Amino acid sequence: MKRRVGGGGGGSRGGSGSGGAAEGVARPEPIRFFGTTWVAHDGGYAWRRAGLAAGSLVAVAAGAAVLRFGFQGLADADVGPFVTFLAVAGFAVCSGLAFQRTWRGFSRRRESGSEPGLLVIGFLGVLLAYFFRAFTEAPGEALHRAEHVAALGRRRS
Repeated sequence: MKRRVGGGGGGSRGGSGSGGAAEGVARPEPIRFFGTTWVAHDGGYAWRRAGLAAGSLVAVAAGAAVLRFGFQGLADADVGPFVTFLAVAGFAVCSGLAFQRTWRGFSRRRESGSEPGLLVIGFLGVLLAYFFRAFTEAPGEALHRAEHVAALGRRRS
């Protein structure tokens, strides 16, 4: 599947067969929401980072409101304090683990056996990781930059 990418670096990873200087050059891998603008920090890179931070914070607030309604439903159902505590603790633990795994995923590739259910239940942690990372770089930029520099080094040697 080809994705539209913004900024310098252009389209898909494969060559178009048209020859020229672009063929045989290591192309940067696009990052979600940023395309290849992370390479030279062009094409509205700073605005994209600000938008990602703001958007993820708004999503955290909306998600917390939805969870609040869910917990209110537990209270209205009169399931008891133990079940309510288990639900709150479960979401808190999953959010913490999801934050940790998402944060780690910004600097190294994820294992193929990653638990997607944990990330879905702990969606607040995932969104908070994106919010905090957007203050320093595009989420995953350090990993992509290291891989791109290594690929450029292999091409030169």
